Amino acid sequence: MQVSNLEVIIAIKQDSERTFEQVFHEYYEKLSHYAYSFLKDMDEAEEIVQGIFYCYWEKRKSLEITTSLKSYLYKMVYNRCLNVKKHEKVRIEYQKYKMVDFCQSPNYTSDIIERRELEKQIDKAIEGLPEQCRIIFKMSRFDELKYSEIAEQLGISPKTVENQMGKALKVLRRQLIDYYTVAL
Repeated sequence: MQVSNLEVIIAIKQDSERTFEQVFHEYYEKLSHYAYSFLKDMDEAEEIVQGIFYCYWEKRKSLEITTSLKSYLYKMVYNRCLNVKKHEKVRIEYQKYKMVDFCQSPNYTSDIIERRELEKQIDKAIEGLPEQCRIIFKMSRFDELKYSEIAEQLGISPKTVENQMGKALKVLRRQLIDYYTVAL
């Protein structure tokens, strides 16, 4: 008996682990190969696909899937792969820039120590954010997702994403003010 796309989506929304597992087994390998075609790294491709399925299960009740489930999953993988590639380009360019900058600095060692301390404080401040605020901040800043993409993946409104980002930035500014003034 063939089950319709809508029936599958509804069953998963109603917590059918069996249906979700069937979807996972049906698409996991195909989506992993699709992600691999972008990333050329199977471990990273599989990690993205696992993340997609985890996100889907966690947000299953609030997601509004208007296309086929297959299209939705492929689009999520596509978007995540693009974000990974974009983030990789930014990271490479930043590393090139910082290497030149560091090597030319007369305070090379102290700069490294100060930067590591600042990074620790930033990580600590981010981890201290409320859960939803932290998730949204990381998706925006580290995964480089647009507010609308974050809202879609989390099943919330773009305005909520905007408000949570404002809250996160306000908290981070307040917690990192001492390091900011030292850096200047």
